[in-house]
Amino acid sequence: MKIHVVETGYFKLDGGAMFGVVPKSIWSKIHEADANNMIQLAMRCLLIEDGKRLILIDNGIGNKQSDKFFGYYYLNGDATLDKSLHQLGFHRNDITDMVLSHLHFDHCGGSIAWNKDRTAYQTAFPNATYWIAEQQWHESLNPNVREKASFLKENILPIQESGQLKLLGSTEKFHPEIDLLYTQGHTNSMMHAVIPYKGTHVIHMADLIPTLGHIPIPYVMGYDVRPLDAMKEKQDVLQMAADCGYVLFFEHDAHNIACTVEETEKGIRHKEILTADYFNL
Repeated sequence: MKIHVVETGYFKLDGGAMFGVVPKSIWSKIHEADANNMIQLAMRCLLIEDGKRLILIDNGIGNKQSDKFFGYYYLNGDATLDKSLHQLGFHRNDITDMVLSHLHFDHCGGSIAWNKDRTAYQTAFPNATYWIAEQQWHESLNPNVREKASFLKENILPIQESGQLKLLGSTEKFHPEIDLLYTQGHTNSMMHAVIPYKGTHVIHMADLIPTLGHIPIPYVMGYDVRPLDAMKEKQDVLQMAADCGYVLFFEHDAHNIACTVEETEKGIRHKEILTADYFNL
């Protein structure tokens, strides 16, 4: 099994929203903010090669929304999903499994694209099965007020209409060797792949620990629907990673791709920061 890092570009979000109740005087030492209080974030994906299967976990924000929509998020950088796949020798048509951690637009927007004439939407990965947690799917169709703006129907309904959708129950897997961990604090049934790799496991953190700076337990996002649950889930995952030597993969950290963690006097903190070379070999 091989793992590749796939960069899809960068965007910006409000630093205060990203760190919740943590004051700017503290979080700004970790993430520099611009004049608008916005911080730079990645939209990084994982690509897994396993025999005849090519599995992509999340796909970024996509490119089908309006300029007005994209203007809210200050998209920047030269990386795109297609460019990154091409650099690895692949095309989006090669993807056999499109795994979505959850259905917020910055994680699944690349799932759907315009057709050639820009008259209708179509799946961006025509040969892939789209794997989504069943509870998360139902949440996206009937969103709470807090999350409604993050669940865009054009990212979601065309997957069902394509016939490529496969919903996962809480005990089901999309791959026999890849375990799935579910968390509820950020959104209902956010799905974390736990991937065997180099004698250990890589955990796709999605939005439970979006950046290295979010490792301290109180550092949870203002976007979380259940922040106290998110803190408990984070503690459990960090303890498991520290005990077992697991690697945490960060989807949103603009500078740090992954790390291991260890126990310290201040709690669990990062141990070794890992670069793309750890994966793209």
